[in-house]
Amino acid sequence: MRVLVTAASRHGATAEIADAIAESLERRGLEADVLHPNHVGSLDGYDAVVLGSAVYSGHWSEDAKLLVHRSAHALSHKPLWLFSSGPVGDPSTKMAQQMEADPVDLEEIRAASHALGHHMFAGKLDRRELSFGQRIALSLFPGLQGDFRDWDEIDGWAEEIATALTQTGVVGVAT
Repeated sequence: MRVLVTAASRHGATAEIADAIAESLERRGLEADVLHPNHVGSLDGYDAVVLGSAVYSGHWSEDAKLLVHRSAHALSHKPLWLFSSGPVGDPSTKMAQQMEADPVDLEEIRAASHALGHHMFAGKLDRRELSFGQRIALSLFPGLQGDFRDWDEIDGWAEEIATALTQTGVVGVAT
């Protein structure tokens, strides 16, 4: 079974999550290709798709949304799982909890693509990758900088997808 793993990533952290998902799927006997959404042409030849996006100001990346819109018909006929990456900081803080809310565009994306599930992963924020203005703003919230991704959580979610794809009939994966 061949799976397309594609993710829109501004600074590379979400792309690293996509790579980890693909590696996890491959360890479980599936073939996985990782492509940026802008490099995805036809979905022919793929049995399933995992599509992700970094979340900024509550929204998915335009590159990921454009892939959904241009491939909505094909995506709606394949098992599809979505993931978002974004919350940073101590998860017990009010600000981090607000970042864990579903992206504003998620409902529209799910409706267009008929995705089986969605998962929100914590993200990574490295001040060296930010513009001067963003670094100034970050200085007001120093606890937001760092890598908050949980690689075991990511691997576990990919394992759920692999199990769903290799069992008889595809079922939704916990969101």
